[in-house]
Amino acid sequence: MPNRLAETSSLYLRQHAENPVDWYPWGDEAFARARAEDKPLLVSIGYSSCHWCHVMAHESFEDDYIASLMNKHFVCVKVDREEHPDVDAIYMESVQMMHGHGGWPLNVFCLPDGRPFAGGTYFPPDDRRGGMIPWPQLLVRVADFYKRQRDDLEENAKAILGNLAAGNHPFQASGDPLPNEALPAAAKQITEAHDDEFGGFGDAPKFPPASALDFLMSVRGTAAVELRQPALRDRIDGVINTTLTAMAHGGLFDQVGGGFARYCVDRHWIIPHFEKMLYDNGLLLSTYARAHTRYPKPLYKAVVEETVTWLEREMRTPHGTFMAAVDADSEDGEGFFYTWTPAEIDAVLGPEEGAAFRTAYAVTEEGNFEHGRSQPVLVEADFEKRQALASARARLLEARGQRARPATDTKVIAAWNALVIRGLAHGAAVFDRPEWFATAARAARWILNHMLRPDGSLARVAYDDTVSGHATLEDYALLAEATLALASVAEAFEPGTAADWRAHAARLADAAAERFRDPKAMGFFSSGADRADLVHRKKDWLDNATPSGNSALVHVFSALYALSGEARHAAERDRLRPAYTGLAERAPSAVGHALAGFTLDATGLAVLKGGRGTDWPAALKALRAKPWRPVFLQPADDLPSGTFQLCVGTQCLAPTKNLAEVMEQL
Repeated sequence: MPNRLAETSSLYLRQHAENPVDWYPWGDEAFARARAEDKPLLVSIGYSSCHWCHVMAHESFEDDYIASLMNKHFVCVKVDREEHPDVDAIYMESVQMMHGHGGWPLNVFCLPDGRPFAGGTYFPPDDRRGGMIPWPQLLVRVADFYKRQRDDLEENAKAILGNLAAGNHPFQASGDPLPNEALPAAAKQITEAHDDEFGGFGDAPKFPPASALDFLMSVRGTAAVELRQPALRDRIDGVINTTLTAMAHGGLFDQVGGGFARYCVDRHWIIPHFEKMLYDNGLLLSTYARAHTRYPKPLYKAVVEETVTWLEREMRTPHGTFMAAVDADSEDGEGFFYTWTPAEIDAVLGPEEGAAFRTAYAVTEEGNFEHGRSQPVLVEADFEKRQALASARARLLEARGQRARPATDTKVIAAWNALVIRGLAHGAAVFDRPEWFATAARAARWILNHMLRPDGSLARVAYDDTVSGHATLEDYALLAEATLALASVAEAFEPGTAADWRAHAARLADAAAERFRDPKAMGFFSSGADRADLVHRKKDWLDNATPSGNSALVHVFSALYALSGEARHAAERDRLRPAYTGLAERAPSAVGHALAGFTLDATGLAVLKGGRGTDWPAALKALRAKPWRPVFLQPADDLPSGTFQLCVGTQCLAPTKNLAEVMEQL
């Protein structure tokens, strides 16, 4: 018999609707029962495309005996972390305090009011090697401890909340503003952690480091590095190109269908964890497009084009927004949908063309994955030979479509769509693709028209035309950043709309400041003051899979100040700056998006004004020939027809009709 989760919209929750566990969705009903029966809460958090979430569900949550233990001793709550990132963040940080690491599935034991006292990630259903306590045994231990030593758990919960509160203060924040000269030093530190042999940072697993690369590109464009630190300049060039090329050649990138997986489990970028998340692809669209302007490699352009094609083919909703994720698993098992044997390839392409594809993409009889299957990785260095296999890839994609497909989580998340909108806007500008701008604008307008409520609050998620959830700071800030990306080039693609996009960004920024500000300390909370269901209001300073809301606001307030000259935007930017002084020194790769914002602000955000009748497509074409930097195309009625004026930061040059002269000044 289905449980309460059958009535929810979340795909992840509905995946557990047939469990014998008496699950509650996150909300007042679960808390009320826990208080009434004086039972601890068991909060279990995951997401629909999570492989190990599926494993624990099949092993434990579908087992009648284990479910009976959970139902007897706990009030059990299932949380979709993508719907409730603020809930997830609280309990993830709590588990990381307890064990030094975290992950999903995330299983946390809480007092009836939601304060955490114990927890962990995946637990097996029985006693296995590796020292992991079996889930049934843990359930009994915790339930017994709750009855016999409640005071100890109260003390533990109190200590955890105290540590959570301390975590809201940024690392070693002295109150001194981040100096501009710290930015190249932070970039140098990031480059020192680079894997020069295989690209990326650190050992396995390897995640796509979009924010860190964006920061390096921003520093690379400054005079301080370009002219005065040639060694750092060359080092940044090597790091960026090694990593972008490695990801584009490796199994992280879907060589047959386009788009990026979440991460690779090995140092060499060969085998991904096969889930595809919208946010990674939005971030990497922007990173590869921007990189192409300084390093015009045809491979980077192809990656952007093929990722956009995948987004439009498989992830776009009927109303033009984008769905959240594709599962790692299909009914045939993890990775089967994407991997191949030589015989399967030859059956589609024939032996001669099949051999050419297998050689170029390292598909062997031994395989690089399980059961003799191979995840295609591009080992052919000649780009023209890659392109010659385009028809082969298309036929393999068609054949792959006959397999059992992994599930797609169809929910629309405001923040993740914002990253795709920004990436499409940047791609449209770099590659002169007006249709990409139109796609981005359509998605943004739907979100602004349907996910903004009459009271000005933003919904976090949408299912078809139904919106729900509390938007976080991330949603407001990234959507503001996305509308600014549209505003920057709108006049070249949709003349007369730039002012509207700027106005949307300003309203979102004002709403974020009002709803999430900490009146007593620097920075903004991730959740609003109205969230009585949360035991803690957390501040996110560090970028994780997506840029943090505070780091996105650095970009937003800097751009709004450059565009409007309103001092309040500069004041908001400057109030954030001291938070990153210690972080830039000790953990620069964890705050790459904020540091990129401060770097671009130090360089001076550029506004190119034009009088009536300005040929904005020609202006954008001229900009396209230069390494990327944020430049806003802005009509100015006070300028004579055909006249340009360049403003950088707070300084404006004399008006001129010579566009080439303006480009020289940039």
